[in-house]
Formats: sequence, C-alpha cells, structure tokens
Amino acid sequence: MTATPRVLIVDDDPLIRELLSSYLVRDGYDVQCAETAEQAEALLAQRPVELVMLDIRLPGKDGLTLTRELRVRSEVGIILITGRDDEIDRIVGLECGADDYVVKPFNPRELVSRAKNLVRRVRHAQAPRAGADVRQMRYFGDWTLDVDRRRLVAADGQESLLTQGEFQLLSALLRNAGHTLTRDQLMDQIRNREWLPNDRSIDVLVGRLRRKLHDDPADPQLIITIHGAGYLFSGAVSSRQ
Repeated sequence: MTATPRVLIVDDDPLIRELLSSYLVRDGYDVQCAETAEQAEALLAQRPVELVMLDIRLPGKDGLTLTRELRVRSEVGIILITGRDDEIDRIVGLECGADDYVVKPFNPRELVSRAKNLVRRVRHAQAPRAGADVRQMRYFGDWTLDVDRRRLVAADGQESLLTQGEFQLLSALLRNAGHTLTRDQLMDQIRNREWLPNDRSIDVLVGRLRRKLHDDPADPQLIITIHGAGYLFSGAVSSRQ
C-alpha cells in the first residue's frame, strides 16, 4: 500500500490531540481528531482508518464501549490511552480487543512509535497475498496460524483476526511449546508493553486466546496453567502439515 496512512485520535483534551497530531503529521500521516466517541463514529462512517488512538475516559460514550463496538465490525488497530490508576480499565480494554495501551503521562515519541508499528502491522495483515505458498504458517492441533496475516484459521476454514497482543502471546507460546513460561517471561516477549508487577494482562490475553481456540478454561488442552509458575503450550507445533 502506498496511500498515506490514516489515524484517528479520540481525546477530549485538546492539548493531547494537538500534541499527537503534530507528531504524526510531521511523519506523513493523515490525521483526524475527535473529542467524543460519537464524533469519532461520524468520522469513521465517512472513511476508514488504519489506527484509532483512543482515550478511555471520554464524555458520553466511553472509550471501552467504542473499543468493543469497533472490534466487532473492524480490524482497525486500537491503542488505548489510560490513566496510571486505571489498571482495571486497561484489563477490560484488552478484553474488549484493544491492541495496545499507553499510560499517562506518556512520552509522545514512544506513543507515535507504537502507532507507526501498529499501522504497519495492520496494513501487512490486510494486504492481499500473491499466493498461500509465500505465507508463513504454523500448524498445531486442528489450527493454523497465518503469521503474515495475523489470523487464526480453524479446521473448517473459519478465520479470526488476532489482536497484536494475542498474536505476540500465541507466537511466544508456539516458539516455546512444551516449556513453561512465567508471566514475566511472556511480558518480556510482548514488545512495547508498559506494565506493573501486578498487571493481569497476560491472564486476560490467555483467556481471550483460549476462547478463540475453543480451549475449555476449566480443562484446557492447549494452553495449560502451571500453578505458581506460568503457562505451557502443550500442542505439537510445525511449520508444515
């Protein structure tokens, strides 16, 4: 894709909107801004974007509700902007399908760097491929992970898009199949994630992956909880059928 990447910033703080917009415009991005979720929806109805940078605390409809609604109908990248004391909201945001989050106060250069990386991944996942033979595939159980398109493919051909966090976590588990990884080790492999020692992000992402893999949390067969240690991926993994 050669078209200018489009980003929507949704924040009721005009200083944050101006700051982020100036950094992204300087790097060649087409940026629109909205103060509320309702304004954001009106803009998205007019034209799609690759990325939404979204404050959780918005007047009217909040950012978590908008995240949930966007993820149901769209593969757009979503970065949540949260307050330092909003750990529960960060967890809920991940459950709703956000790809990433940053905590206020944030370094604008770091946030823009995350935005650029996520836009690149979204475009890569959406880009048409010349043929299946050029894709990177990982096979396990009745599932296929299409690495290039960041999609999980069931035995019946049904596909589901993984968020960036889900994709990075599953990739880490597949790379280390048969070995227990602690939460700290898994967090280290999810790039650019700011987290706190009691952050439950890994548990949230594991729960979401289990649902997508139809892996019963009461008796999981693929992603096994090793109590007091971490998680283990028990399936056999190969790069070809």
